[in-house]
Amino acid sequence: MPPLLAVNDLRTYYQTKGGVVPAVDGVDFSLEKGEVLGIVGESGCGKTTVARSLIGLFDRSYTSIESGEILFEGQNLVGLIPQEMEKIRGKRICFIFQNPMAALNPVFTIGYQIGEVLKNHESNLSKEQVSQRCIELLELVGIPAAKARINDYPHQLSGGMQQRVIIAAALACNPSMIIADEPTTALDVTIQAQILDLIQELKEKFGMSLILITHNMGIISQMANRIMVMYGGVVVEEGRTEDIFFNPKHPYTSGLLAAIPSLDEEKEVLFTIKGTVPRFAHPVRSCRFADRCEKTEGRCRESEPALVETSEGHRVRCFLYSGEGKSL
Repeated sequence: MPPLLAVNDLRTYYQTKGGVVPAVDGVDFSLEKGEVLGIVGESGCGKTTVARSLIGLFDRSYTSIESGEILFEGQNLVGLIPQEMEKIRGKRICFIFQNPMAALNPVFTIGYQIGEVLKNHESNLSKEQVSQRCIELLELVGIPAAKARINDYPHQLSGGMQQRVIIAAALACNPSMIIADEPTTALDVTIQAQILDLIQELKEKFGMSLILITHNMGIISQMANRIMVMYGGVVVEEGRTEDIFFNPKHPYTSGLLAAIPSLDEEKEVLFTIKGTVPRFAHPVRSCRFADRCEKTEGRCRESEPALVETSEGHRVRCFLYSGEGKSL
């Protein structure tokens, strides 16, 4: 059976005054039905650009998908005109944004905003049916007194409640897949845990697939079946969650894991990866992590390593393993 989502050689570039920036530069991955894929990496690694490329949610005045396929339920989403993509976005694929206050319109009630999703994709529903469905959705995501709160405006809700409204809107049309981009960044730690538990509970209840984007390795370890580590617009490592955590191969992955605070051991100074993610210019002709890697060799600056499969389902892009597996 084919996967729910198959992304092949996706390349999304930004056109800037300084030249072409390969924000996503040849990314391949898949997502099975009911699976949770975690995408991790620092800010600027290409995580969000991948997510926005999947649903065509980017500014076309300076951003374009140069090549590749995005096969969702067998349909290639690359090249669809905006009107065709709008039939998929919000109905079959939904997006949970990291900042609910920015995602919600302050001048409309939360009931109106959830109802707009239903009206756009379920035009056969009456006004009363839309209203009842909105109440049911608010109850589903744990908002108390939903019948009364449906007429509240976003500013009348806490950050956690606002994020629950975003989740309710995402679930309105029973999507096959949800993309959650840093869904708890703007929330305090206690509310973060509640929102993550809610997403996990709803995902299992409705059998949806989930792409969870974050820089928090702790969150990923609890929720993801597989992890894809991105750096500089490419996949540097991918594998089952247990393989990534207990047998990391790429130096960047090892660095991310070493930087996680631990309750079991006292660390006077937390580990950090030196430097920051650079902005690459197209074409890239070296290992993208070379300037920050403690294991850099001469060949790392002369060409880019291929992505190889070192064991079943475990892929890595590093010259340290270039002779161990089959090139992909």
